[in-house]
Amino acid sequence: MKSVLLATISGKAEEAFLSLLKGAGYSQVMAVSSAAEARRCLARLEVELLVIDTPLKDESGQELALFAASGSTAGIVLLLKSGTPQELAIQAEEAGVFPLYKPMARPQLLQTLRMAAAIHRRMSGLGNENRSLRKKMEELRLIDRAKCILIQQLGLSEPQAHRYIEKQAMDRRLTRVEIAQNLLLTYE
Repeated sequence: MKSVLLATISGKAEEAFLSLLKGAGYSQVMAVSSAAEARRCLARLEVELLVIDTPLKDESGQELALFAASGSTAGIVLLLKSGTPQELAIQAEEAGVFPLYKPMARPQLLQTLRMAAAIHRRMSGLGNENRSLRKKMEELRLIDRAKCILIQQLGLSEPQAHRYIEKQAMDRRLTRVEIAQNLLLTYE
């Protein structure tokens, strides 16, 4: 489900963005007018895109973009006033934010939104892969602890302990992790 969080204080800009985003296929668009509201939304929701139309009610919007870039997988588009110093745009780019100066052409904005959404999908995929690898490492650590217990308690060699866990898993139709957990409960 394509979801967007739009942060803007302008009612006119909000209407224009809602129309543009819905036309681009984004089914869930939530609009807020302050950075504090946006932070609360980001804490409880997974959004594909965060569009920040600067300035906001309670801050410039730059801080929100950097905050979101450090703790979210959302693609972030920061719309800056035309007089904004280029250093701020460069800082945003370095953090993984797409800065655009207002006014911008509709095709340019749509292209930037598509690129930001692509970044979100890639980041989400990498996050899932990272979680999977962490889980695998935890499982391997648990199995290694169980092998150490077998080596210490039963005097088995490392290959024998490994084979014991594998055989128990096959014979009892359990995973190696479940066998390791049972061994740790028994001997620790």
